[in-house]
Amino acid sequence: MSADPAARSFAHVETWVFDLDNTLYPHHLNLWQQVDERIRNYIADFLKITHDEAFRLQKDYYRRYGTSMRGMMTEHGMKPDDFLAFVHEIDHSPLVPNAALGDALEKLPGRKLILTNGTRAHAAAVMKRLDIDRHFEDVFDIAAADLEPKPLPKVYDRFLARHGVDPTKAAMFEDLARNLSVPHALGMTTVLVVPEGTREVFREGWELEGRDDPHVDYVTDDLAGFLGRIVAAR
Repeated sequence: MSADPAARSFAHVETWVFDLDNTLYPHHLNLWQQVDERIRNYIADFLKITHDEAFRLQKDYYRRYGTSMRGMMTEHGMKPDDFLAFVHEIDHSPLVPNAALGDALEKLPGRKLILTNGTRAHAAAVMKRLDIDRHFEDVFDIAAADLEPKPLPKVYDRFLARHGVDPTKAAMFEDLARNLSVPHALGMTTVLVVPEGTREVFREGWELEGRDDPHVDYVTDDLAGFLGRIVAAR
């Protein structure tokens, strides 16, 4: 599904860049919900506040800083290492091998990279459970971004420089529309991945902002099928 009649094509794309959480695996598995709950627990323990207060801060910092971690570092001087290790200690067992996605990735010509606000270890665990790790050249995680999150422009600049990616010959797949604004401005073809079976993204209002803007070239609720159609068209 194209979000814009004048959307950019994929014919020129040489590098395929994917977000991780809620993009490479279905939103309904609620894997990120585990991380979300552990972030809240960590904040409550770190600041010695109630979980309700921690929830309020968590969402406020996420909205204002891009990640709750960045907000905690900025506002409270929190060191990131323990936080990152704690919040990503989750049960990855809901993830199962995705043969259709693996097949589509294998047939997709060019480089495949992951750009995530999570950790390399978390990305590795997700890819292994999905059985798609062999298809990706590398992972650019929050550590590689100097602990600064998408959608900060400098994060994309660091990613492009680190991996020698020409953004005018690249495509970006994301589950948050706001994280596609900078890639689109840089010349990338952009795809918003939404929950299966729906074109709507069930999230907070601010997270929905921009999904109908010109910086979203395409919207899909079936990543494997969407990639398969790209392969067939090429």
